[in-house]
Amino acid sequence: MEKHRAIPAGYMTVGEVAKKMDTTVRTLQYYDKEGVLSPSAESEGGRRLYTYKDIIKLHQILSMKYLGFSLDDIKNRLVSLETPEQVTAVLKEQAKDIREQIASLTEVLSNLESLTTETEQMKTVDWHKYADIVAILRNGLKEHWAIKYFDGKILDRVRNMNEERGAALAATWKHLIQQVMDLKKEGMPPESPQGHAFAKEFWDYITEFTGGDMTLLPELLKFEETIDGWDEEWKTAWENASDYIQPALGSYFQSIGYNPFEGVENNDSNE
Repeated sequence: MEKHRAIPAGYMTVGEVAKKMDTTVRTLQYYDKEGVLSPSAESEGGRRLYTYKDIIKLHQILSMKYLGFSLDDIKNRLVSLETPEQVTAVLKEQAKDIREQIASLTEVLSNLESLTTETEQMKTVDWHKYADIVAILRNGLKEHWAIKYFDGKILDRVRNMNEERGAALAATWKHLIQQVMDLKKEGMPPESPQGHAFAKEFWDYITEFTGGDMTLLPELLKFEETIDGWDEEWKTAWENASDYIQPALGSYFQSIGYNPFEGVENNDSNE
């Protein structure tokens, strides 16, 4: 870090940067402590000094923070800004993130408008649906489009997921779908040992999502029937993978002598 007797032209104190970027001194000090954004220089008196290039980096950080990225994610995504090509790459990445956020918020807005219309017509409030939308806004779940197809206990599960948990489940889903694509490409049949290994992993995912409550299975099956309204990425992925997943699960369950639906219908009828 450079040392200066006074504050030279082109350098700013932490207070000046905080004011210019509408953030707080405490936030900048925290970013410095965590190694996300450290000032480029220091005055002889110990004042931390920032440059305009630091401000651009801070803009990256604040933008990603607004879009819901964790500090660890931000550290990994920060790009060196030395050349026009690097700046262009960052701007394109931020534009992509903003487009995704716009699409997400557009769906939430649609849900809010739908809820408003229903409330005006029915003269009552659907508190369940209202709570779901509030949870979506609070937790930033990107898979919020699925909410409208769920009822009852599954909604309770989704509503209680935080952003990190929802993101982890979405990442696992994509990983499993990619596994299917790889297995199909390699010509591994669903009843093969590799198919069974995949089926076990997929079933572990379902069990984790449901919290082990098998009475949620019928509701998940109903969700599959709504595929025409799914997010395009998830719809395409399921259409390409379901013809492998279903026989793989069937073969796997048969091999271990397990029926996940055993007793489920009876339990439902007793509720």
